[in-house]
Amino acid sequence: MSRTTQETTMFKPVPETKSVAETIREVADALKEKGYNPIDQLAGYLLSGDPAYVTSYKDARLKIRHFERYELIEALLQNYLEDTDR
Repeated sequence: MSRTTQETTMFKPVPETKSVAETIREVADALKEKGYNPIDQLAGYLLSGDPAYVTSYKDARLKIRHFERYELIEALLQNYLEDTDR
């Protein structure tokens, strides 16, 4: 007697990959909409690694955690240094 299960596997769609800059802007916008200071909140997240610094509103926490913290810091520094070279 064959024992097969009738379970269904659910697949979630793979979210599109956005750039670090786009992601940071979206997360900052979500933080602002919820009344938070995005600079304070993002700095807290980058320093501590605690995702509670980022709201889950509009999937901001999920979006920011798509990247490693060092990737976020690297992109921020690169952008800052490019702006100061002008």
